[in-house]
Amino acid sequence: CGACHPRNGRGAMAEYDGEPLRAALVRLSVPAGDGWTSAPHPVYGDQLNTEAIPGVQPEAQATVVWREVRTEVLADGAPVRLRWPELRLGGFNYGPLGDALQTSLRLGPPVFGLGLLEDVPTAALRAVADSQPAESGGAVTGRLNYILDDKGGPQVGRFGLKANQPSLIRQNAGAFVGDLGLTSPLFLVENCTSAQDVCRQRPNGGAPELSAAQLADVTRYIYWLAAPPRRDAISTQVKTGEAVFAQAGCTVCHRPDLAGVQAYTDLLLHDMGDELADGRPDHLADGREWRTAPLWGVGLAATVGENPRYLHDGRARTLTEAVMWHGGEAGPAREAFRNLPAAARDALLAFLASL
Repeated sequence: CGACHPRNGRGAMAEYDGEPLRAALVRLSVPAGDGWTSAPHPVYGDQLNTEAIPGVQPEAQATVVWREVRTEVLADGAPVRLRWPELRLGGFNYGPLGDALQTSLRLGPPVFGLGLLEDVPTAALRAVADSQPAESGGAVTGRLNYILDDKGGPQVGRFGLKANQPSLIRQNAGAFVGDLGLTSPLFLVENCTSAQDVCRQRPNGGAPELSAAQLADVTRYIYWLAAPPRRDAISTQVKTGEAVFAQAGCTVCHRPDLAGVQAYTDLLLHDMGDELADGRPDHLADGREWRTAPLWGVGLAATVGENPRYLHDGRARTLTEAVMWHGGEAGPAREAFRNLPAAARDALLAFLASL
């Protein structure tokens, strides 16, 4: 939906050294200091809009320049070149951003299998969070994100790159208003700040623009989208790679089974280190924490996209690069991967390709 027609723009269509990454967007915020959420920028909101409808100026322009930062070397001497996205913002049409701005470049995650993730009991997530320190010798301490509901009570977050949405319907409604500028019963306020008078005065499609029935229909459709089936799961190399994946400690977070769901995630927040940090708090998640990404379907990324990109901002071009960016709680698993013999590493990558 994010590539369609918003009221006041859409997520950033950033140029990645000539490669447009159409699912990219830029989150914006300023420090809130309340311990629950980051505050939207008072002029530009919480998501940068680089396009707009006729008669309305886009908020700004965003581009990304890739910088190769270093080369990691694996145990057998194989080099892994790591690159980092330098976000460039300019052409501000509603005034300067200010010094307190927090930004986060994001890729839209896949939307299949979300109904299964919504059905994972909260008690199961709490049990995993309680068990991880013992499983990992204290190295992994995943935790839940909590979001205040309309009545002020905390709800467990499980959707979004930082687990900042508690339910699939809120995730969908947030995407409608953020990516498309479409209001719904859950988000009644137009995606135009008080500083954007022309945008606020343009005709809208109703109040709200998306009815409760329409939002429910979209959510029902997303709920039933199945994750892709595995491929080559019984091959000797894939089975070997699955064992290596567990031995390296990857399954502490990328759990093969979460209350009967084989998504390879725990839906918890983890400290992923300074290099993956965006410095932008999101409810209880701090700037270094990210939700464990589900791995089902990851092996098809190169099939459905000409240039597969991994991690929250697409910096990794291969799964090996993605692993070598892992830090913080995932640092020990990264080093275990680094020190694998080539045959074991190839088997692990074959296992990931089968998901």
